[in-house]
Amino acid sequence: MAILADEKTRIIVQGITGREAAAATRDSLEYGAKVVAGVTPGKGGAEVYGVPVYDTVQAAVEAHPADASVVSVPAAFARDAAMEALETGIRLVVILTERIPRRDVVEVTTRAREREARVVGPNSLGLISPDRTRVGMVGGRAADVRKAYMRGPVGIQSRSGGMTTEIANLLTQHGIGQSTCVSIGGDPIVGSTYVDLMPLFEADPETRVMVIFGEPGGGRFADEMPGVRFGHAAAIVEGEQGSTRGKIARLRQAGVLVAEEFSEIVELVRQSLG
Repeated sequence: MAILADEKTRIIVQGITGREAAAATRDSLEYGAKVVAGVTPGKGGAEVYGVPVYDTVQAAVEAHPADASVVSVPAAFARDAAMEALETGIRLVVILTERIPRRDVVEVTTRAREREARVVGPNSLGLISPDRTRVGMVGGRAADVRKAYMRGPVGIQSRSGGMTTEIANLLTQHGIGQSTCVSIGGDPIVGSTYVDLMPLFEADPETRVMVIFGEPGGGRFADEMPGVRFGHAAAIVEGEQGSTRGKIARLRQAGVLVAEEFSEIVELVRQSLG
C-alpha cells in the first residue's frame, strides 16, 4: 500500500486555471490520477482538460467529493485557499506555492492539526505513489514520471522536488522501485517534516527502506568556514551547531546509513533490503 494517497484518492486543484496548475492537471490525468474538480474564483463553469471548474471548494466537493487538494495560487492567497480546503473536510492539502508568509503557514498547519488533516508543503512539488497516483507536479510530464518512477519497497523524502525524482530515477535504473515519494517542501516552515512522515512509512507494509535527501548544513564547505552562517532550504549553520559533520555523526550513532556520494545510495539501499 502507499501512504497519504493511492489510486482511489480523489483530487481537486485550487488555482487550476493558472498555467502551471493546468499543465500539472493534464500530466496527472495522463498518469492516472483522479483529478475530479478545480477551483478558481470567478471561473466557475469552465473546464481544464475536461476537469470542471468551480468558484469555491465547497461547490467543488459538493459536486465531486474529494480527499486531497493541490494548492497552486499566488502566495498572498495561499493561506485562504488552504484554509478553505481544510474547512470543507479535505484531509490532505499539498501546497505548491512558495514564499508564503510564515505566519500564514503556521496558521494553516495549526488548523490542519485541529482538523486532523495533513499538509505537505509549502514550496513542495507534491507526492507520488508510483503506478497509482500523483498529487501535485513532482516528476513533471507523465511520460517522464513513468520513466523515473516504478513501484517497489523504497520510500523517499526530500526537501527538493527535483532531488525526489533524481533519487527515484537512480533507483529505478537499478531495478529498485518506490512505495511513496514525498517532496516535503523547501520553505523554512512546512506542514509535514521528515519526522512527521516517518511513522507513516514505518507502518506501511510495502515500505522496507527509506531514503531521506536533505541539505545537512548547506554542504561540507560550511564546516570549513567557522563563524559563517549559512541558510538554504531551511538549513542554518553557526559554528558546529547544525554542521554537516555533526549531523552525520549523530545519524550514524543512531544506526542510519549515510551516503558520502550520491552514487552510493543504490548500494546502501540494497544493503538495507538484505
